[in-house]
Amino acid sequence: METSGYSFEDLEVYKSAREFRKKIYLLLAKLPADEKYNLQSQMRRASLSLTNNIAEGHGRFHYQENIQYLRQTRGSLEEFIDNLKKEAYELLKRINGYISYLKKRKDDN
Repeated sequence: METSGYSFEDLEVYKSAREFRKKIYLLLAKLPADEKYNLQSQMRRASLSLTNNIAEGHGRFHYQENIQYLRQTRGSLEEFIDNLKKEAYELLKRINGYISYLKKRKDDN
């Protein structure tokens, strides 16, 4: 096995994924109640799968299997990024709408 002698917890990529997950959990705890159940559940699963897949890949006996789990990790991160982008664009629409509303109010006065 290519990884004998150390734990998956020693891998820098695992440490980075774990820190990312911790930050996401803190962020998700601050979500409004109406967003908690839909977005929170999906994003928790995606962020948890990052560390899970790195750990599982590390435990495999062949490089190719480890690489496959890292590809799954990459896919989970892409899913996560996609969810964040959707939420960010929705917020951007709301901000732009509010700006339009304020401009119209200003022009009416």
